Amino acid sequence: MMKYRRMGSTGLFLSEIALGSWMTYGESIDEEASKKCMITAVENGINFFDCADIYATGKAEEIIGSFLKDEVVSRKDLVISSKVYWEMSKNVNNRGLGRKHIKESIENSLTRFSLDYLDIYFCHSYDLRTNLLETVRTMDDLITQGKIHYWGTSIFTAAELERIICVAKEHNLALPSVEQPRYNMIDRYIENEVIDICKRYEMGIVVWSPLYYGILTGKYNKNIPSTSRGGQTEERAKRFQEILEKNNLRSKLVRLSTLASELKMYQSQLSLAWILRQPQITSAITGASTSSQIIENTQSVQFSLSQEDLEEIENILDNKPLIPFPYDHTPYD
Repeated sequence: MMKYRRMGSTGLFLSEIALGSWMTYGESIDEEASKKCMITAVENGINFFDCADIYATGKAEEIIGSFLKDEVVSRKDLVISSKVYWEMSKNVNNRGLGRKHIKESIENSLTRFSLDYLDIYFCHSYDLRTNLLETVRTMDDLITQGKIHYWGTSIFTAAELERIICVAKEHNLALPSVEQPRYNMIDRYIENEVIDICKRYEMGIVVWSPLYYGILTGKYNKNIPSTSRGGQTEERAKRFQEILEKNNLRSKLVRLSTLASELKMYQSQLSLAWILRQPQITSAITGASTSSQIIENTQSVQFSLSQEDLEEIENILDNKPLIPFPYDHTPYD
């Protein structure tokens, strides 16, 4: 049975496993297969669907919108998010976090979804070209207008989060409620500062790529299947091979697979349970091209890892992030 967590200090509850649409809807799988995945997700308790305007250049939003029109599930029972920032055309103003682009992008996204509002709207990257106050004020306006319920950030550094939160506080504008970083057993940078910043400002965290592009599912433990994402092209296969060889990753994956078997779970479930061990994390956004993958992922919420399990995983990974600026806490004599 699915479990739900409150998003930061808000009153919004998200399923611990969410369904993402990057590199799937409108790209690697067609609309019919996408809808089957969404039906399976709903049947297994997922209430959070994450998207972005840049995913398949708007096609992913359209497919989710088509699914919602089928009325398989009530719109009110779902949390729908999208993102804004990346270039959607060659128009010089059709990118970034300026007021013009945000205002036009939310209207375009709502049209593609066939919705009146989004539950969460993310800034899909930090924008060095735009004054922060312009961005924050525009997001505040969208909340006031009822176009969005909450706004958030994605792949912001701790310093960038501090800056944008300070601007919102200074001008008494709506604060970001959630950050969406990449986080998994291999990429752990948020453990240094981002998690602490989100905790300090009572922000939720919804992580993407929790299975590291499928590498943490176990499918690449022996080789790179030609039918997998990593084997779609020679260039991609070469890139995946480089990742697997770096820091002896493949041998670590084999050891993780052995541990998962001992704990009577799949390697993907071990990877997701490891992420959900963090109480500050609200939800893990998973991609899936088949219903069986979704079922496997959602079952991960039923597993809990003991301190002994976590220590064994830490021993296998051997990649715990270092404190950026280590110093001695010992008081002066």
